[in-house]
Amino acid sequence: MPSFLADSPQGGYLNFSPWLLGPVVFIVWVILFMVVKRYALKWLQRAAVGTPWAWDDVLVRALSGPLLLPILASGLLIFERILPLSPEWDRASDIVMAGAMALTLVLFVDLACRGVLDRLSEKHPVLQGARGLVQGMIRGVIITLGILVFLNSVGISITPILASLGIGSLAVALALKDSLANLFAGIQIILDKSIEPGHFIRLEGGIEGTVTRMSWRTTRIQTSVNSTVLVPNAKLTESLITNFNLPEPEVDVRVPVGVHFDSDLERVEQVTLEVAREVQRLHPHATPGFEPRVRYEGFGESGINLVVVNSARNHDGSVSLRHHLIKSLHLRYAREGIIIPFPTRTLDLPPERTESLRERFFAGGDIPSDAGPGESTE
Repeated sequence: MPSFLADSPQGGYLNFSPWLLGPVVFIVWVILFMVVKRYALKWLQRAAVGTPWAWDDVLVRALSGPLLLPILASGLLIFERILPLSPEWDRASDIVMAGAMALTLVLFVDLACRGVLDRLSEKHPVLQGARGLVQGMIRGVIITLGILVFLNSVGISITPILASLGIGSLAVALALKDSLANLFAGIQIILDKSIEPGHFIRLEGGIEGTVTRMSWRTTRIQTSVNSTVLVPNAKLTESLITNFNLPEPEVDVRVPVGVHFDSDLERVEQVTLEVAREVQRLHPHATPGFEPRVRYEGFGESGINLVVVNSARNHDGSVSLRHHLIKSLHLRYAREGIIIPFPTRTLDLPPERTESLRERFFAGGDIPSDAGPGESTE
């Protein structure tokens, strides 16, 4: 039993009681380490601000609250050792200290993961819908590991518990196979950054539209007819996707045109470029600074084919730009006398087939005398 002696003014000795010394040591211990904790955290915060790493300030904030537990637990341990108690109290204080350290670790990791999720949710909107689920799953894993660490530190074998957790985890994984597949597919899309809200995409099956929301289970696509398609994330990662916003949101607007074989191609190209440049300059959805192009592609069945290429800021704006470009070309071609031919077909029939058709369609009537073989009549 510890005792502290000091000379009394009367020449004797003064014996300090451990019941008086224990609280004093506990209070001094807690105050001393609280002061050390405060200044150490301030120093760590200043150091975190000066480093290029973006996550150290999250770790410092997560460390602030849980540090109080080991300070109090260690103070109680010293307080118990000073008091004249039975050995059973020593064992109990050791368990309390182990529990405090395990709880400190759990709280620190949980706060750090929550801070990381908060930052990731700001950058990746898909995590906003799945944040509660992801945080709950992470918290469950952290608490389970903390309990296992505590049990192992107090001498309880955790091997049977680990075996039970393995079987239980397998059963849960099989039951939630589809949900987990969608969750991890969503995380894969986030990390890959291949699709984000606001992107215009086209799926392998022909579905196309603007991505409006990405949750942990599904991705919502708003089509051009103002309907919403819900695509499971697992199916989205397995599909071939065309993303019109990557690498840049600007898209080419291609308008095919056909002109008559007798057209002056130099004049057609000049007029077409004038119209395309005017639309590119005045249309609000056109890409600034883009130079339109006109390219002849070949001889068609009814005329000479060419394509006009303009550029829009995004896929939604390309629809309006194409609309105005077609109207402007039609108006200018009519003014310039440029003919846009329509498809024609000529039927060449043998004489015997022509005679049978005449007999069928003009039975009982007069057959025009000027209709020769191979010619059509009305």
